[in-house]
Amino acid sequence: MSRIYFDNAATTSLDPEVLQAMMPYLTEKFGNPSSVYSYGRETKMAIENARKYVAKTLNVSPGEIFFTSGGTESTNTAINAAIRDLGCGHIISSPLEHHATLHTVEYLAHSGHARLSFVKLTDKGHIDLNHLEELIANSKERTIVTLMHANNEIGNLLDIKAVGEICRKYDAIFHSDTVQTLGHYPLDLKSIHVHFINGAAHKFHGPKGVGILYVNHDITIKPYLNGGSQERNLRAGTENLYGIVGFGKALELATIGYEKDSEHVKGLKLYMAEQLKSNFTDIIFNGDTFGDSLYTVLNVSFPLSEIAEMLLFNLDMAGICVSGGSACTSGANSISHVIRAINEGKTMDVVPIRFSFSKHNTKEEVDTVIQKLKELI
Repeated sequence: MSRIYFDNAATTSLDPEVLQAMMPYLTEKFGNPSSVYSYGRETKMAIENARKYVAKTLNVSPGEIFFTSGGTESTNTAINAAIRDLGCGHIISSPLEHHATLHTVEYLAHSGHARLSFVKLTDKGHIDLNHLEELIANSKERTIVTLMHANNEIGNLLDIKAVGEICRKYDAIFHSDTVQTLGHYPLDLKSIHVHFINGAAHKFHGPKGVGILYVNHDITIKPYLNGGSQERNLRAGTENLYGIVGFGKALELATIGYEKDSEHVKGLKLYMAEQLKSNFTDIIFNGDTFGDSLYTVLNVSFPLSEIAEMLLFNLDMAGICVSGGSACTSGANSISHVIRAINEGKTMDVVPIRFSFSKHNTKEEVDTVIQKLKELI
């Protein structure tokens, strides 16, 4: 049975070219980058070349890019640094954030390190920018705003430039989780007032276990992990050499293929949305599906029934990989916090399914999934 993989927002397959770039550093080029002899120097050079490419792609200085274990570590580093090192006593976030953000800000609030406010949402699940400005303007403490650039479950895109300008106006620190957009959209950080962003290679056909944290050169923070002088004293621990090389190569391929790949993936999303509308009644598209939304993500709710409750299981049995929300919570039976937040006050008699696409998916796969859904429902 062939498998259809429509869960690319959770993770993507490793591109063969990325693996090829990584292989020498998994085999003969194994030197510790902190060593002074040639084995160390050649691996250090590989790390710095990857850093330079990432920086060039984001239009920032290489000194502003730090390699981490992924988006979660980067988010934790940024938010904790804002409280500990940058004088922030007030956190503004949203109920739609990834748990890497939500659990961090909730911990900091519950432990008394900062006050926490959640910004209101519009009827389509976007951030209410007027309410955001009101919260910052009325804050007696310096504020960190932490809002994701694109939601991993429903795909809604944040107006990151507008948020940055609001933060600039009130001298607020701005962190944006760009895990779902880095490698999928061009990001020019020189044109955005943002202090921290983060990314993860496995969201754009790179390896798992490696990410970046961008730290704007206008601010200075202390390490989140202590114990060594790696990453210019900001992130202790022997570098994930082959992962970093893979990150750089994956971002290079994503950048080169952006126009062609994004058009292909967007076409798949819209085609599937039309097929769902044509073949099923009473479905609901979650988020701003046909507006400011990721071209990779399509989230749809089916009416609750005994059959619908088994959809994920039955699709899996048919070799079709989809999710009910975030990969971090997809094993749970309850509806995700994101779907609940955008439907506050409404009856939740639905079964949400997230379909997320990559450059490797095809219209034939969409047709197969639609046919299977018709058989199941």
